[in-house]
Amino acid sequence: MTDLKLIALDEEDLAVVSSLLQDAVVRVADMTYVPAQKRFAAVLNRFDWEKAAQEKGSKDGKDYRRQRTALRFDRVFGAQLKNVKPSFGDRILSLLAVSFEPGDPPGGRVTLTFSGDASIQLQVECIEAELKDLGLVWRTRSRPEHPGSETGTGGKPGDAGS
Repeated sequence: MTDLKLIALDEEDLAVVSSLLQDAVVRVADMTYVPAQKRFAAVLNRFDWEKAAQEKGSKDGKDYRRQRTALRFDRVFGAQLKNVKPSFGDRILSLLAVSFEPGDPPGGRVTLTFSGDASIQLQVECIEAELKDLGLVWRTRSRPEHPGSETGTGGKPGDAGS
């Protein structure tokens, strides 16, 4: 798995970041909003969908992988949490998508949508995000399952790091 380092400055870039982070899992305690720095950051376990596609048909999961990945948004001036509380520290969330809803240009709202009806909405001056792999890669036997499609919309329980 090649370490990724990507910058997102518009909706198209953010769509790429979202696709790479689909089914990433994150502990609530591994996400933070720092108003004084206008920054939101998270450290997630990203599922390697590219490698999984190469191993299509493999039922043993020997080559499924996850990688520690940092996600950072700058120029954030507000954050709203839905079904996510800092007191949920060890709760694991599965990221479904990262999206942008335009507001007063170039600003708007970035939404991180998680399974279980949880979300984080970031009010941003503009899209300024970075995705950076942190180097640690490990194998997992679990491939996120999605009812009704080949890649679907939700992860398997217990896939946080197995």
